[in-house]
Amino acid sequence: MTMPFYVAPEQVMKDRAEYAQKGIARGRSLVACVYADGILVVAENPSRSLHKVSEIYDRIAFAGVGKYNEFDQLRVAGVRHADTKGFAFSREDVDARSLANLYAQFLGQVFTHEMKPLEVEILVAELGVDGKSDQLYHIAYEGTITDEDRFAVLGGETETISDRVAEAYQDDWALDAALRATVAALAGPDRTLEPGDLEVAVLARAHGRRAFRRLAHDELAELLGGGRKSSPRGSRAAGPGTAGPASSGTTDSDGGPLRSE
Repeated sequence: MTMPFYVAPEQVMKDRAEYAQKGIARGRSLVACVYADGILVVAENPSRSLHKVSEIYDRIAFAGVGKYNEFDQLRVAGVRHADTKGFAFSREDVDARSLANLYAQFLGQVFTHEMKPLEVEILVAELGVDGKSDQLYHIAYEGTITDEDRFAVLGGETETISDRVAEAYQDDWALDAALRATVAALAGPDRTLEPGDLEVAVLARAHGRRAFRRLAHDELAELLGGGRKSSPRGSRAAGPGTAGPASSGTTDSDGGPLRSE
């Protein structure tokens, strides 16, 4: 008679956590920070079509790192939830905190009960209006929510990049200063990130109810320091399923699902 194979629950959770952490760490990082007129989200992402940063609803944005197909499914679910709630009740009833709680419950359920955890970290950001403060909710792969104060860093070398952002951070800084500091934090001392390497979006109070806006290549070049020459984002982008070196979504070494690196 074959004896059943036993693994302690603590070891199962540890193995799942390590699996998810390794998958997320292979991806390229993302930084969100509060600035004078709103919230800035900067991701290292040369793809024009595979977005890490997107609008969820009015003044709410979503960002993700890790496996693209997994966090994009979460984005779509968030859009549907927000649209349904806004239609059934009112637009003011749609808020980032309740959405972040739903994401946390789902991620925690998958991590606890499924064989494979989701290899993602996500951010839900809400622009504060009428005297309310801006909100940054960082949700980890196992469902832990962190209510970030000034900035949030997802994926890659989180601690190192967080230290760089914390050192440069200024209260009520302008958009150009915040952008240069976050890009420098992502790049580190040994690299230079050009506009074509980045995906940047803002939630800005000046934009009204639909506060989300992507920053175009030319605007990025100007904000980063005088329109220096760099290749447009579109020239380096690759579509889904393309395993090119400049693609944001590349296949894993075993030919697995797309990962936003």
